[in-house]
Amino acid sequence: MPEPIPAPHPAHRPIARRGLVVGTAATALTWGTVSFADADEGGPRTRTVRGVLPAGAPDYVYLPVDVPRGVAEIAVSYTYEKTPVPAGTQGNALDIGIFDERGTELGGPGFRGWSGGARGTFFIRADEATPGYLAGPVRAGTWHIALGPYTVAPEGLPYEVTVTLRPGPTAAAPRPVYPPERARGRGRAWYRGDCHLHSVHSDGKRTPAEIAAGARAAGLDFINSSEHNTTSAHGAWDGLWGDDLLVLTGEEVTTRNGHVLALATDPGTFVDWRYRARDNRFGRYAKAVRRAGGLVVPAHPHATCIGCHWKFGLGEADAVEVWNGAYTPEDEIALAEWDNSLVAAARSSKPWIPAMGNSDAHREPDRIGLPQTVVLADDLSREAIVTGIRAGRSYIAESSAVSLSFGASGGRGRHAGIGERLRVEGDGTPVTVRLDVTGVPDCTAHFVTDQGTLFTAVLPTSGTGTVEWRTTPAYAAYVRAEVRHPAAVAGLPGALAALTNPVFLEG
Repeated sequence: MPEPIPAPHPAHRPIARRGLVVGTAATALTWGTVSFADADEGGPRTRTVRGVLPAGAPDYVYLPVDVPRGVAEIAVSYTYEKTPVPAGTQGNALDIGIFDERGTELGGPGFRGWSGGARGTFFIRADEATPGYLAGPVRAGTWHIALGPYTVAPEGLPYEVTVTLRPGPTAAAPRPVYPPERARGRGRAWYRGDCHLHSVHSDGKRTPAEIAAGARAAGLDFINSSEHNTTSAHGAWDGLWGDDLLVLTGEEVTTRNGHVLALATDPGTFVDWRYRARDNRFGRYAKAVRRAGGLVVPAHPHATCIGCHWKFGLGEADAVEVWNGAYTPEDEIALAEWDNSLVAAARSSKPWIPAMGNSDAHREPDRIGLPQTVVLADDLSREAIVTGIRAGRSYIAESSAVSLSFGASGGRGRHAGIGERLRVEGDGTPVTVRLDVTGVPDCTAHFVTDQGTLFTAVLPTSGTGTVEWRTTPAYAAYVRAEVRHPAAVAGLPGALAALTNPVFLEG
């Protein structure tokens, strides 16, 4: 949530709220313009706007600001009242961001930054900007401060926004340095990654340097920058990648109807978030993610926080995050929903949606790499990692201490590994499923099919073991492996230690 800001100086004249202008989207409104035309020349110029957003306010309210020529920096601070509410009633929460003179059109070029509720102040100038915001010239024209009333108390949401323009020459804008698309790697191998991480560029507390160090400590080979609704971190990794660490760039597109990872997009690719499922716009942005070379991955689809539950369906998903951070009942529900989607894809030409897991780490004690997606890729490159995730040649592990091999064989020496299809001569052809696993002491292995869990085995206390099971394509359309800890609550499954994508069996 934003930190309180000082009350405005008496010389900061409040601007009256003028007539509302209905925006192009049904969920947006625009206030009257804040003008600096009559301000004194020669020094910083400040205006303060106060107002109250009613319960049921639009998702986004825009405050236009006329920026004259000769401005070197725009600075914005805001605060709002957190009105007490009865138990069970949502209180006030207000997000903030900004668009420049190019406008607020959905998917347009005007985006200049977003901090949600993580900051109470920000600035933009040509050579530098607050994390979450994009440095660049402050050009003349009408800018728009975007307010996002996340939740509004019944009594309304009183807010105050202060805008300061600082004149001066425009500094030289540094050219962003983006991560390379390839690291040295080990050739065709299994590579470990965490593709959902937050830094100070959104609502995280770690710096990019701290994330890179944490990734190396967790034994990761690649990470993905995934800040909420901003690309400002894409150029913040200079000197932090290396032969041992591939840094991918993306975004956590945070809508009012769920969050989705735009994973491994071209650096600088901005994906808009200002729509709901009922607006029928998500497909447009999913296609934009893929055009930028990335993957569309719904994040924590059954999270219970407001606006976090995924409501756009899986029709546009390239993968789905079924395990997010420390394992919880929310993940168990996401896992079950994903497994149901595999049934529809079994024995058909329809594509299936792979599962992946990420930490969603924001701050201590969140563990980077809990969990991590382990991908079979031809090399440690953006293209190879994306290809491996999209094909489902991957498994999820709780740490780098966990390694596994899983596959099925049968009929004239044929074999299929994770994410592949084993084709044998008939539905009754015997198939042997094998799991080799290390790093999972006191755990149990489960083989899950379209009928459910058909085989369970207790692993050695050492955590290293091999489990085999015989079946047929008639009995199991697919098989996947789960490795679970002992149950903490009687009658409920234990937390996952590892999870594979399926092997499909075809007669």
